[in-house]
Amino acid sequence: MGELIAACIAFLGTHFLLSHPLRKPLVDAVGERLFLGIYSLVAFATLGWMAHVYGRMPDETPLWTVGDGIWGFASAIMLLASVLLIGSLIGNPALPDPTGKPKAVPRPRGVFAITRHPMMWSFGLWTLAHILVFPQPAQIVLAASIGLLALVGAMFQDRKKAKLQPDFWPRWQAVTSYWPFVAIAQGRAQGAAAWPGTVAIVGGTLLWLGATWAHLPLAGMAAGIWRWLA
Repeated sequence: MGELIAACIAFLGTHFLLSHPLRKPLVDAVGERLFLGIYSLVAFATLGWMAHVYGRMPDETPLWTVGDGIWGFASAIMLLASVLLIGSLIGNPALPDPTGKPKAVPRPRGVFAITRHPMMWSFGLWTLAHILVFPQPAQIVLAASIGLLALVGAMFQDRKKAKLQPDFWPRWQAVTSYWPFVAIAQGRAQGAAAWPGTVAIVGGTLLWLGATWAHLPLAGMAAGIWRWLA
């Protein structure tokens, strides 16, 4: 377990250091292209270390009993995560204008009305679901590392973009929310409805069905609705 924790700390620590305080000095020293190569190499190396250590660990006693109730809740969480992931790939309204011109704050739409970080929250919800249904200590450490990378990384993104886009990002934050559904509940999302969009829902549902079906042949464990249909 000690080596797994060390690998996870290395994975998280190098990512945050290279993404934030060390990025500019390294880019200035070696250039953008070489920096991206270094960043990718370090990321793959530390991720590989995590996977290698985890793969050699024996099964452990679960910390709690996982019944149908937990499985049903986790399956619903994964459906939402899948919708957020697919929706995040469909037209981010906060992307800068490619011409560099000042951009008006658009009305949040789709999954970006739910949270301004839908992709990051898809990984965060993935973490929660997998911890709930597979509560072994090593699995919790591994999954929590991925969740922390996504959700803490999203917070750092907000700070970074507020500095890089001072005329846009603070106003975008005012009409969206970090936490899912909060801006809608508070009435800050400029009248946006909590409707991810048809493409996100259909695509996310298909992704969810395919990914949960693959759990049985790949991991030896039925997941999602296949747990009851198999």
